[in-house]
Amino acid sequence: MPTEPPSDLALLGLMQLVSPALPIGAFAFSQGLESAFELGWVSDEQSLAEWLSGVLDDGLSRCELPVIERLHRAFEQQDGTAVAEWDDWLAATRETAELAAEDSRLGASLKRLLGSLDLLPQHERLPSEDSLTPLLPPQAGYVTLFAWAAYQRGIPVRQALLGFGWAWLENQLAVACKALPLGHTAAQRIIERLRGELVTAVDQAHQLDDDELGPALPGVAIASALHETQYSRLFRS
Repeated sequence: MPTEPPSDLALLGLMQLVSPALPIGAFAFSQGLESAFELGWVSDEQSLAEWLSGVLDDGLSRCELPVIERLHRAFEQQDGTAVAEWDDWLAATRETAELAAEDSRLGASLKRLLGSLDLLPQHERLPSEDSLTPLLPPQAGYVTLFAWAAYQRGIPVRQALLGFGWAWLENQLAVACKALPLGHTAAQRIIERLRGELVTAVDQAHQLDDDELGPALPGVAIASALHETQYSRLFRS
């Protein structure tokens, strides 16, 4: 597991990959958070910080973060079978139609973007237009494409995990600023509170064995399922 600091170009590549300006449409999804607002489970700065802390501890640290590390390793080893298995595993953890659609749609958007930037491994492309190499599943999800982009950019695993977690946190706070009476200063206080927890989540992700992986987020699953029929919505998940 690389622990050295990323090169300047790798660092800039990471900043590009986690930027809110990345045109993949992440701003349109709330991952059930909008429903949590509607249900009154999250209503202010304190309850939002607690919700995000729980998702980070019981979700990202046990699911996306350790799997990104495994995908990164599989890309290094050119192991397309392992990549496909972990991509399928991630898809199986999406407990609602909206969460599954979010992962697939963001993945498709990131795939198009990486293709336009010549960051897909073109030397292994299949002849048909819009087909991916055997190293990448044809319908790879967002997390898998993120891991591929990090690998292509030469971003060390730990920095890739921190970047993924940071992008998730910023997006969730952007959702809250739009849907709650939450100011940007309050959002920054939450970031300050959760920065250390994000580092801890990455540390925990490194230590887990394969049979210890799996999110435990029943509240998110319930909120997401209820969001599917919510009368008025700002977000797609």
